[in-house]
Amino acid sequence: MYSPEGPVRNTLLSRHPRQMACGAVITEMQTHPRDACLIIHSMFTYLRNLLRLKRGDFTLSPRLAVYYVTMQCNLNCTYCEDFGSRRNQQVTPAPALEDAKRILQVIRTGMDRLWLTGGEPLMSPQLSELLAYARHDLKFREISLITNGTLLSDRVEKGLTIARTEKSPHKSSVNSVVKNLDRLIVSLDSLDPAALHNVSVPDVYAETVIANVRAAASLQTTHHFRLILNAVITPETLPGMDKLLRFCIENDVQISFSPQSVNNLPRYELVTSPDYRAFIEKVIQLKKEGAPVFGSFSYFKVLLDQIPYECYPTLVPRILPEGWLAYPCRPMEKAGGEQGGRAVNLRDVQTWDEAWKIAIKTYGEVPTSCVSCFQQCYMEPSLMQAHPFEYLTEKLRGTDPGAYAPG
Repeated sequence: MYSPEGPVRNTLLSRHPRQMACGAVITEMQTHPRDACLIIHSMFTYLRNLLRLKRGDFTLSPRLAVYYVTMQCNLNCTYCEDFGSRRNQQVTPAPALEDAKRILQVIRTGMDRLWLTGGEPLMSPQLSELLAYARHDLKFREISLITNGTLLSDRVEKGLTIARTEKSPHKSSVNSVVKNLDRLIVSLDSLDPAALHNVSVPDVYAETVIANVRAAASLQTTHHFRLILNAVITPETLPGMDKLLRFCIENDVQISFSPQSVNNLPRYELVTSPDYRAFIEKVIQLKKEGAPVFGSFSYFKVLLDQIPYECYPTLVPRILPEGWLAYPCRPMEKAGGEQGGRAVNLRDVQTWDEAWKIAIKTYGEVPTSCVSCFQQCYMEPSLMQAHPFEYLTEKLRGTDPGAYAPG
């Protein structure tokens, strides 16, 4: 069994989540009024959803909206089933800046948490402007961005990191990005360039991403954002997960784990692997000891035993770049049929409620039974909504898996 030693072990003990957790939450609320409003609104939404579930209504109020800034990507990760540079010519171009702002306006009428994703969002030349607009004009209370990290340069000049791409003329400083972020999530599956190469991350990018993560970790306090690594567990990356986890412990970086999925189900070679099971058990134990593991115990139990769970997909609605709402979830939208699809474009409505009513009228209420897709972006919010006491415990730890949607 892996166990931290020396200074790392002492760090874990000094940060045990049961120590002064309530006091930390109260202090945070007093210091940052915006966070206090977020906590209050979040709990109100959570309790309202509990009442709906008690009535047998699975069409729950959203916890956050996921907006795809662009479908373009600069990598070809082997486990990605939706995006990749090989598909760039097939995807819909990102909308003009004013259209994207209009989409965010409608989203804001229904929720106060925003998650920006892609593709690779840093390929969008208007990302900085969108972030500033979301924070200062629309006043989203929590903004998260997930990136593969390749376009974050490891050059740090006067505390600024430069985001750039040789194929794009624009340059955007990470200062202009993270100053409007609450959470920066970087996809990193290993610290071993060879392992990253095996999942189709070129060597030149692999070393860059690792350096960028180290640089971003050092900027967390200065720019008041939280860095989280999201690691996809594959048979190729599994051997290096211990080293990646230790890196996060040593550098004050949270980490989440998502098993590779094939057609929305965990890859067979993983779930039948004793090494995979041993690693998940190790992660659970380290989380109990205070390691910066982002993920609920219920989530890891599902990963261990492949237990079906009730999915509440409307907790995390997804909006495509041009404004189409994927209802009730991305898997059903992609599958087509009578239960889901693209019923409404946010550019054609005034409010989120209006869009939601059109979607329900078109495709009906959310199904009360669904084959669990075992993707973290749907699993965690659903599990946290179904387990109030565990959700409260995670909140006291300073995390909120119920509003976490990688992928």
